[in-house]
Amino acid sequence: MVADNGKKSKVAERGEEDSDHVDGELVLSIEKLQEIQDELEKVNEEASDKVLEVEQKYNEIRRPVYVKRNEIIQSIPDFWLTAFLSHPALSDLLTEEDQKIFKYLVSLDVEDCQDLKSGYSIIFNFSPNPYFEDIKLVKTYSFTEEGVTNITGTTIKWKEGMDIANGNGHEKKGNKRPFAEESFFSWFGETQQKNFSDGVTDEVAEIIKEDLWPNPLKYFNNEADEEDFDGDEDDEESEECLLQNFGLPFLGHLQDSKYFMKGSEDDEDGEQDDDDEDDDEDDS
Repeated sequence: MVADNGKKSKVAERGEEDSDHVDGELVLSIEKLQEIQDELEKVNEEASDKVLEVEQKYNEIRRPVYVKRNEIIQSIPDFWLTAFLSHPALSDLLTEEDQKIFKYLVSLDVEDCQDLKSGYSIIFNFSPNPYFEDIKLVKTYSFTEEGVTNITGTTIKWKEGMDIANGNGHEKKGNKRPFAEESFFSWFGETQQKNFSDGVTDEVAEIIKEDLWPNPLKYFNNEADEEDFDGDEDDEESEECLLQNFGLPFLGHLQDSKYFMKGSEDDEDGEQDDDDEDDDEDDS
């Protein structure tokens, strides 16, 4: 019995030594893996810096081309109004009064900060008009390293009785006041701080910067396919974003617009198909 106990003790000690050996190898492997990951992070950071340098270079090259484009656009009547109205999402942001003001829109510009990562500005240049004193309306987005976006917008100097952003300036039909609509120009007053980490974005700004601005001619010519527009991939998500940016009155205005018509038509078609199938079963 004493001998057996001695053997068991030696086996237990050997097991502990093997376990310690395995644990040591595991720790060493993890440390080596961490070193590799750190090396990859370094390479990725260098790659990001190089990509940013190239983008900054070509952003400078594109700038004079955009200037030439704007010069040509200014010779085309109602170019930006037509482009907005042909866009599957932006068209729904313009009320009838907004469209009248857009006839005075001379040029639209998107200017990135020099380092491209600090933010950008969207600039609307107007000719003198009967609506407001400003000839330039700007909305600027400044990004912080913490993921917070600081937003500033031009405080529009409306002429007397023309503040359509606050419900003035609408034409009356008889003694009835028209249905309250949210003006596109109220967007310039939406300057609350946003945090990207919370999933909150300004969809209107993103659409203008990433979709309309690169190729407005596509929308002016009405060549864009609504299926190619990212905003149509998820109607519920788009509706939620627009609600955050424009509020309930604006969404009420959208309900009958073409931006949400496609889903409704599909639902109606689906219901009609179900009714036809039920009729076929009854006949059989």
